[in-house]
Amino acid sequence: MKAKRWDKIATGVLYAIAAFLVLILAFLLLYILIRGLPHISWEFLTQPAKAYQVGGGIGIQLFNSFYLLLITMLISFPISLGSGIYLSEYAKKNWLTDVIRTSVEILSSLPSVVVGLFGFLIFVVQFQYGFSIISGALALTFFNLPLLTRNIEESLNAIHHTQREAGLALGLSRWETVLHVILPAATPGILSGVIISSGRIFGEAAALIYTAGQSAPALDFTNWNPLSVSSPIGLFRQAETLAVHIWKINSEGTMPDGDAVSAGASAVLILAVLLFNFSARAVGKKLYKKITSA
Repeated sequence: MKAKRWDKIATGVLYAIAAFLVLILAFLLLYILIRGLPHISWEFLTQPAKAYQVGGGIGIQLFNSFYLLLITMLISFPISLGSGIYLSEYAKKNWLTDVIRTSVEILSSLPSVVVGLFGFLIFVVQFQYGFSIISGALALTFFNLPLLTRNIEESLNAIHHTQREAGLALGLSRWETVLHVILPAATPGILSGVIISSGRIFGEAAALIYTAGQSAPALDFTNWNPLSVSSPIGLFRQAETLAVHIWKINSEGTMPDGDAVSAGASAVLILAVLLFNFSARAVGKKLYKKITSA
């Protein structure tokens, strides 16, 4: 009887801890959304920001966030995919593999501000890219590689070894088995990891303050010259993102309606991150059912 009683007490304590964590998260989300949603409108999402004036929006900052996310994923995903395939399918248990795994763990534990300072010294100063989208994307690549590499490796490891044996039994080479059998089966998990890491990148600020810059030049959406500072696809222009814009508003105080703009931008950022996370679950489940016919 004592064992059952203590089991119920321990179970109740664990449920209480879990409920407490959920309540904290719910309180934070509701607080941000309640303050920010009334300030969100189509004009707010499309108009450029205004300093020393009332009525600015977040249009350019929102575009910069998505564009920087796209460039970062184009750089980091192929590297992470190759690393994950090597660690899961080809790497042997030796000192080299241990060094690679340790490097990934250390890189994943670095604070984002340290990654930003590294990007500033290497890409902004040494490579002379200046404060630009390409500097921010390269810095965020170092920030994103550990999470994405580990996710891809775990997704590949989750595929049962019998599928590898079946591919080899059909006469496929090891690489063909990975390409045509293992990767398609692991696609739902890999895609979920990509979407979740995208949400992490989208909300990053510290690393971008020192690399992508703190200003958002006006964009000419009819100019498609990638070297122009007014082109939306320019890689060498400064690009203040949404997260950096929120930090800048609260640190400089140059907007008369800064509280409203900050609250609205924070709500948009939270909604975008939630959308990334819920999309990862939905897309992962849909792909899993389609591939496995479950």
